[in-house]
Amino acid sequence: MSTDIPDESFTEEPFTEEDGVLYEEEVAPQHGVLGFTIRELLIVAIWLVMFITSFFPIGWSAAIWTQGIAWILPLGVPTVAVFLIVLRRFSPDGIRRVGSLGIDQFASVAFSVAAVWWIQQLWQYIAAMSQTGTSLNIWVPWVQVVALLVLVVLTVFAPIIPGLRDDFRGRLVTLAHRNANPVRPVIARPRPERPVASPAAADEELAAIDDAFVDDTTHDADQPALDESLPLTEHASGGALGTAPELDDDYVPGYARSSRGDDETGEMIGQPFWVLAPTERDVFDETGEAVFRVGPEAWVLVIEDRGGSYLVRHDDGRVGYLHDIADITKG
Repeated sequence: MSTDIPDESFTEEPFTEEDGVLYEEEVAPQHGVLGFTIRELLIVAIWLVMFITSFFPIGWSAAIWTQGIAWILPLGVPTVAVFLIVLRRFSPDGIRRVGSLGIDQFASVAFSVAAVWWIQQLWQYIAAMSQTGTSLNIWVPWVQVVALLVLVVLTVFAPIIPGLRDDFRGRLVTLAHRNANPVRPVIARPRPERPVASPAAADEELAAIDDAFVDDTTHDADQPALDESLPLTEHASGGALGTAPELDDDYVPGYARSSRGDDETGEMIGQPFWVLAPTERDVFDETGEAVFRVGPEAWVLVIEDRGGSYLVRHDDGRVGYLHDIADITKG
């Protein structure tokens, strides 16, 4: 049992507010209006302009709502994204992900896809107008394109824009969805090894070895005289018959001089182990919610070491992630 110092590779870059906070009590409230941030209010306002103008004729056809399911990508998916952004403020513990995407990530994808759809429709109209020479008074597609480009800026590029990036600072850090984790490396499936038959020529060469190369003569070594030989007891003990050798205090038997510490350490890598936290600490699930606590009164089993956190299991079978692994005692 020993207390291990955290790996230096995880302490070279300090954990700042830009990255987030580890505990819910460390989350600082953000200033806003009506329970929403300025960025979220801008998203709702621009979406409202898009939704109202969608009921007007496009120019080359009636309103987009009358074209079957053509409204799903340009209006339906962005509407769902805005709804989730609003719902997140009224129900923080509600829907947090769409698949493996967070709400802000889903909104970025939704607005980007809708913007490409409207740009493609506008491009087709301009190409047809240049071929036929006719001109129609269209303004709805232009409004939709401009509005969606602004929404893309408010979602995709917001983390790097001053004033808007405050929405992404100081958030509670949670583990990524399992579908968003890095993929495992892929290697080729090993092929079964076929036994290599020994060539028949090898047997023929061995059978054809000349007997001249084989020396059958028995050689007797010269034995020392009986009185010149060293008695066995004297050779082993270094003294008279029946005496025991005198050993130094720092003498270590040969069989005890080798150490397997390095091998055992290598074998423990990737294996479950027990840890003891010096203080009470929360264990979180994938959604970032605390499921149980660990502390100095009981050891807890670590199923997997994920670098900056431990995947631990409670005595009752619950599993969660321990983020704060500083000063952890390993058993």
